[in-house]
Amino acid sequence: MIRDNKELMAEIGRVAEVAGYLWTKGWAERNGGNISVNVTHLMTDEEKALPALAARVQLPAEMDALKGHVFFVTGTGKRMRYVAQNPFENGSLIRISPDGLFYEIIAEKPTQPTSELPSHLSMHNYVRSTGRDNRVVLHTHPTDLIGLTHGPKFLNSEYLTRTLWAMIPECRIIVPKGIGIVRYEIPGTMDLARATIKQLEKHDVVFWEKHGILAVGEDLIECFDTIDTLSKSAQIYFSARMAGFEPEGMTDEQLDGLVDAFNL
Repeated sequence: MIRDNKELMAEIGRVAEVAGYLWTKGWAERNGGNISVNVTHLMTDEEKALPALAARVQLPAEMDALKGHVFFVTGTGKRMRYVAQNPFENGSLIRISPDGLFYEIIAEKPTQPTSELPSHLSMHNYVRSTGRDNRVVLHTHPTDLIGLTHGPKFLNSEYLTRTLWAMIPECRIIVPKGIGIVRYEIPGTMDLARATIKQLEKHDVVFWEKHGILAVGEDLIECFDTIDTLSKSAQIYFSARMAGFEPEGMTDEQLDGLVDAFNL
């Protein structure tokens, strides 16, 4: 039944596509990173009511904005290079219970979702509760962006944002809300999730100190492109530094010109 749904399979195909990009860019060592996509709008009522394949699992809190929603989620311990090859062997469809307190796997195999699922769902729940049509949480480990977070001056959101905006015009255009920063927290914890949610009040992209980056949005490809653009800006910055000079960057006037030109 699931594989007959062309729109759903196309969305899961995009998960596989992005997983491949993460691997080939070197952003997904071993089982690094995870993806969750809300696919509720792509499914029929019959598909949403598929029987559970395993016992339901309690969530850390009520997900009021996600009641009855269905997500495709990459699996715990699964490599992105294998998600790219076979997403259903390395991920699963999960359904949030009508009371928002549990989830259960409904297709295709009982592949346990990423250990960071409670964090992902907490972020989905928060952003949707604010009225934003958020469908995607993407977390990955870009080498250059993590490298920046090892420099104390880059742990200031305004300084980090201004530096990366100034490297290339597209960065100012594609990341208009700038970049949030979360100081180091143990990966996979609800402390990390709560700190990230605080940053999502103003941003769609959050750097995790010495760990990685997370993007939320309506479209998975757009989330990947946002991170890719930030990575390009970081590469330009590091290239200039390796050549022996501090990059001048775009001026405030030049950056402000983009705001007017692109209605940012």
